[in-house]
Amino acid sequence: MVVRADVVAAAHRIEGRVHRTPVLTSRALDAMLGVELRFKCENFQRVGAFKMRGATNAVRSLSRDVEIVATHSSGNHGAALALAAAEAGLSAIIVVPRDARPSKRASIERYGAEIVDCEPTLADRESTLEEVCRRTGATFVPPYDDERIIAGAGTAALELLEECPGLDQVWVPVGGGGLAAGTVAAMDGTADVVLAEPELAGDAKLSLATGVRHDALPPRTVADGLRTALGRRNFAILRNAGVRVYLASEVDIRLWTGRIAEIMKIVVEPSAAVTLAAMAGNPGVATGTVGVVLSGGNALPEAP
Repeated sequence: MVVRADVVAAAHRIEGRVHRTPVLTSRALDAMLGVELRFKCENFQRVGAFKMRGATNAVRSLSRDVEIVATHSSGNHGAALALAAAEAGLSAIIVVPRDARPSKRASIERYGAEIVDCEPTLADRESTLEEVCRRTGATFVPPYDDERIIAGAGTAALELLEECPGLDQVWVPVGGGGLAAGTVAAMDGTADVVLAEPELAGDAKLSLATGVRHDALPPRTVADGLRTALGRRNFAILRNAGVRVYLASEVDIRLWTGRIAEIMKIVVEPSAAVTLAAMAGNPGVATGTVGVVLSGGNALPEAP
């Protein structure tokens, strides 16, 4: 289990290598949702997403004999690992699904990583990655199911709590669960952690409700960063914490992606807007002063 001390250690390890992102407020959104919102804007993070935190922590924790790192990613983790590796003097190979957004593929390439294509299923991502690691001797840095990734991701919530003590809840999106598990560790019971997930990718809600980890659903949601199933470590952490998961419709995810841009004048990707979409679709669940981790800002929803 990752605990708060691991998150604090990660914060020291990555200090100066990632941005301390701003916390913004919006009275208009407060009025719409009936709570006081505090937005941790990881869309302003390096590579445009919270993933830079975990990738940097993982790379800076590797042994000195590692020369090549590899992972599978639909975009944000791949870009983050590419940049973290480049800054550490390492090479990076990223296995990317063929249906990944062009903007995210371009970001991975911009940071100097080699891209290897795969089919858009978790099984093909993993089998392709296994072949890459066997062929090149690369060290696998998981996108979410890894203690170093979890602890690094949790530093966003740690900073939020430092700036906004006394939060009643912290809402985060959940896909593979690294950010969610890291947030649970960072909060350490000081605030209620609530998860948001697309209806079309509701495996985390199903897994935590049944106590059995389920596979990912077909990759149809516009929130492309949340299409993966919960990692085993993350599932254990989230189940042990008894967190709640609320679902958001595709219509609401698109709507709130646009509203955040219109009202706050910032760009977030659908995977980040799923939190407000889930609040709106489940009235009364969000209460008091609510922290929201806006996980990234690398892609607007595609036209229907």
